[in-house]
Amino acid sequence: MTERILTSAQDVQPLDPQLDTLPKQFLARVREYGGNKVAMRKKRYGIWMQFTWQDSFQHVHDFCLGLISLGLQRGDKILIIGDNDPEYYWAELAAHSAGMTTVGAFTDAAPKEIQYIATNSDSVLVIAHDQEQVDKLLEIQTELPNIRYVVYWDNRGLFNYDDPWLMSFEDVEELGRQYGRQNPSAFEENIRLGSSEDYAIFSYTSGTTGLPKAAMITHANLLFGNQHVALIQSLQPGDDHVSFSPMAWIAEQGLGLANHLVYSVVVNFPEKPETVQHDIREIAPHTLLFASRLWESLVSMVQARMADSNWLNRKLYEWFMPVGYRMAEMAERKVQPGAWQRFLYWMGDMAVFAPLRDKMGLRRIRFAYTSGAAVSPEIIRFFRALNIQLLQLYGSTECQTHTLHYVNDVQLGTVGKPPPGVQIKVTEQGEVAVKSRSVFVGYYKAPEKTAEVLRDGWFYTGDAGYIDDNGHLVYLDRMSDMRELSDTEKFSPQFIEVRLKFSQYIQDVMTIGSREMPYVTALVTLNFDNTARWAEKRGLSFTTMVDLSQKPPVYDLIEKEVENINKSLPPASRIRKFAILYKTFDADESELTRTRKLRRRTLEERYGDIIHGMYEGKDKVQVQAEVTYQDGRKGITETEVSIRGVGDVSDLPVLKRVTSAG
Repeated sequence: MTERILTSAQDVQPLDPQLDTLPKQFLARVREYGGNKVAMRKKRYGIWMQFTWQDSFQHVHDFCLGLISLGLQRGDKILIIGDNDPEYYWAELAAHSAGMTTVGAFTDAAPKEIQYIATNSDSVLVIAHDQEQVDKLLEIQTELPNIRYVVYWDNRGLFNYDDPWLMSFEDVEELGRQYGRQNPSAFEENIRLGSSEDYAIFSYTSGTTGLPKAAMITHANLLFGNQHVALIQSLQPGDDHVSFSPMAWIAEQGLGLANHLVYSVVVNFPEKPETVQHDIREIAPHTLLFASRLWESLVSMVQARMADSNWLNRKLYEWFMPVGYRMAEMAERKVQPGAWQRFLYWMGDMAVFAPLRDKMGLRRIRFAYTSGAAVSPEIIRFFRALNIQLLQLYGSTECQTHTLHYVNDVQLGTVGKPPPGVQIKVTEQGEVAVKSRSVFVGYYKAPEKTAEVLRDGWFYTGDAGYIDDNGHLVYLDRMSDMRELSDTEKFSPQFIEVRLKFSQYIQDVMTIGSREMPYVTALVTLNFDNTARWAEKRGLSFTTMVDLSQKPPVYDLIEKEVENINKSLPPASRIRKFAILYKTFDADESELTRTRKLRRRTLEERYGDIIHGMYEGKDKVQVQAEVTYQDGRKGITETEVSIRGVGDVSDLPVLKRVTSAG
C-alpha cells in the first residue's frame, strides 16, 4: 500500500488576537447581546428557565473571582464532574477566565476512577454536581490530599452535610462579589492575560487499551477544531442546540461550548437523562450531537413503537419506508428523482416521515451529528430516508474532527472527507494520521506516549483505514484490533459489530477470531426492552434477562439477524457461531469505556469459557460470573449459555483449548 494524503481545498483563517481564547469570545458575545438575547435554557421542574448573555456574564464573573479569592492561581487544574447544566458552562468559563485548566470526568465514573483523574491531572479543586458526586468524593477524601475544596452546584440532599471541605456554588460566587468590589477590573484583566496557547482543558482518552491519558488541549486547538466543522455549516445566531453528550467528551466541548461562544448558538439543557427525548421534542433543535449508541437507541425505539402501533400506521410505515430509502439512495448517487418519485415521497412525508421527525424532536434539525464509536451505514440510511441528514464525524480526543460527511457529499460506508484546515494521510501500513491546528500538544506527564503518536506534525491515530476512489476515508478498526485468521484472511471486528447493532434486538456485539481461532464468532447482548416486548407479543414467558437470553426462540431471532448481516460480508468475515450473554456489557465492570467502547481484553478474559466453547464444538457452557450491582455489592450469576451455529458448521474444525482470543 502506498501512502496517500487527503487535503481540503479550503483552509481556516488565523485566530484574531482579540478573540483567541474562549473567555475573549465570551466577552465579545456579552458586549454584543447583553441582556437582550437568550444565551441558554435549563429545564427545571418542567419549566424552561432562560438565561441571557448578561445573566451568564454575572455568574462567570463572580465565580471566576471567587476562585481567585480562594487562592487558586493561573495554570491550576480544576476537575469538574456533573451533568450538562448552565453551572457547568459557567464554572468552566470562569476557570478559563482566570487562566486555569478544566478537567472533565464522566458522571458515572467510580470513586477510584475519579481519584485517578484528580491525582494524575494534579487538580487542586473539584466542582461537583450533586449529592451523588459529593458522596463519591467524600469516600476518597483521604486519598485526595491536593484537593482544597469540593464545590457543588445542586444542594438537594446536602443541607445536613457539615464538612469544611465542601462549599456551595453560591458561596464561591459571594466570595467573588466581595473580591470584585475591591478589584473591579480584575475579571477583564485576567481574560486579557489569556493566550491562545494556554491549556483550556485536559480531556482524558477512552482508555480502551490501558489507563486513560490526559490530552492537553489549548484554546487554539478548541477554536480551530470548531472552525473546521463550522465552516461547512450554516449556523445562525439563535440556533438551538441541545447539550446532552457529556462535557467530559471532547466533541461536546468543540460543537457545544465553542459553537455557543463563537456563533451565539443557544444551548438547551434537558431536565434529566430520563426526560431528554421529551425535552428535545419541545426544543426541536437545529443542531444535535449524539454518540452513535444514542442514535442506535433512537432507531430501535422507532422500530419497536411501529411494531406495537395500530394496523394502519404499521402499513403506512411498511409502504413508505422503501420510498424513503430509494430517495436516500438517489441522493447518495446524486441522481435527480422523477416527478412520480417526488410525489410518492411527499405523500410519505405527510403520512409517516414528518410525524416521526416531530416525535423524535427533529422537525427543525439542520445538522445532526454522530460521533464516538462507528455507526452502521444502515443507521445513517434510516435517518436519511426520513429526510434527516445524519452526518458521521470521525475524530479523536487528540485532534477533534478528522473527517466528516459533507451535507451534499455523503458516501455510506465511509467517514467522509477532511474538513477545511485538516490533512489526512494513510500510511503504507494502513494507519490513519492527521495534521491540523487542532492537534493536541501532548499527553500530560507522559512524554514517551506523546512521542509515539506525534511525529513531524502528524498525529498517528492508531486507526486502520483506506482512501476510496472518491476521496473518502473508510474507517476499518483500531490497528491493534484488526484480526488475521489462520488462512491469513483479515477482518475488522468493528466493521461487523456496527452493522449487527442496527438490529432493534441487539444492544452490543463483540466478534472474535484470530490465527488460533480460525473463523469468526460473536458474543451478543440483547436490547432487553425491545426483545422482551417481542417475546410478550408472542406469548413467550420469561422471568429475567438471564432467562430470556437463553430461550430458543430468542436464539432463532438473533440467528436471523446474523444471517442477514452475513450476506453482505466476505466469506472469511462471516459469523459462524454466536452466544447470547445473560447480561449487557457494563462500563462499571470495566467491560466498556465511559464513551461506551468495548474493552476487548477484559471481555475476552471474562467470557473466555464461552469463547473457547464456541471453538471446542460445545453446544452449551456452564458459567459462574461475578456481577457488580449499582450499589457496589457483588454477586454470582450461575447459568448455562447456549452456543448456536449459523448455517452449515460441519466443516468447522474442533479445536483444543486455545490460548488467546486475539
